[in-house]
Amino acid sequence: MKGGKKMEYRHFTRRDFIKTSSAAALGLAFKSSFLLDKSVVSIVKIKNDRIDYAVEKAIDLLGGINQITKGRNRIMLKPNLVAESPVFTTKPTVIKALANLMKNAGKEVIIGEGSAAATGFNFKDGIDYRTRKKEILNPMQKYVFDTLGYSELAKSMDIPLINLHSGDLVDVEVPNHLLFDKITLHKSLTEIDMLCSVPMMKTHVLATVTLGMKNLIGLYPGTVYYSVRSWLHNRAAEKKSPGIAFEILDMVRANKLDLVVIDGSMAMEGDGPTNGNLLKTDLIIAGTNPLATDMVAANIMGFKPNEIPTFTWAMKSGMNPNDIDEIEIRGESIESVKCRFVKPNIVQWNSIKDHWGVQEL
Repeated sequence: MKGGKKMEYRHFTRRDFIKTSSAAALGLAFKSSFLLDKSVVSIVKIKNDRIDYAVEKAIDLLGGINQITKGRNRIMLKPNLVAESPVFTTKPTVIKALANLMKNAGKEVIIGEGSAAATGFNFKDGIDYRTRKKEILNPMQKYVFDTLGYSELAKSMDIPLINLHSGDLVDVEVPNHLLFDKITLHKSLTEIDMLCSVPMMKTHVLATVTLGMKNLIGLYPGTVYYSVRSWLHNRAAEKKSPGIAFEILDMVRANKLDLVVIDGSMAMEGDGPTNGNLLKTDLIIAGTNPLATDMVAANIMGFKPNEIPTFTWAMKSGMNPNDIDEIEIRGESIESVKCRFVKPNIVQWNSIKDHWGVQEL
């Protein structure tokens, strides 16, 4: 902006909305910022199955953990633990590598998740039930953490493990919201300085892809919004949310999502997030701009930005970048690691809302 103060906005977070009173002003701020400074995303190949080395290199390519976390002392790592299967969830090795980097930099680290379902709890006899009952959700979340090795990891590293479904919950305002003007969150999310989303690289029959931003659906506490989250998607469908974009982006806005590290050690193509086929992609993709990071990962998977409703609506709302060419890639080039995933058979929520997640416990 000529003769004016350099804008500091880098991506679409709750703090950005607080700093501006209108979507137009926010969009102007984003555009000004990206004229001056490209978003950076790192792509690293995992060699000899050393996921920890790849995570460290991906962070170093972004400027190093000290630079990324400068001024932030309390950080939550949010893996994607949709259910209890290691086939379609974030590997503990990735979380451990990030936690080590952050703890060695003197940061306080916590791990948080609100899983969708687990066998014997709200998934029984092939049926996904929705529930708000903490007497179901609390043991369910413990079971998921235990089964996937997160309880052992947290104990060995002396890291708090937070069940985001219940406990001390607070309301957070969502300025310029698409769905909710307020979202109820676990209080721990309001007490951190940075949220780091650590998804598994997957396709998704509703959202097309599930990456850093989509992973935040797990922040909706089940004791308020149910888990599975059919009730949430019903509310969003009433507002004509395409590809569950509104409920994703509102949660991005409500939080301090300042780092995305995508676990592409194993990825899923086809009808993800749970019923697709696995690919050994051997990648770690990282960035401090959630949209840019997700766009790079989706491009590697063979998707154009306009195929992902969440990306389209993020850009409509003023979020940058608007094109993959606006992103600085460090490490491997996109073309050298491109995989071209089998695409999911996209399902519209309204076509399944009357028979999936309808029955309640």
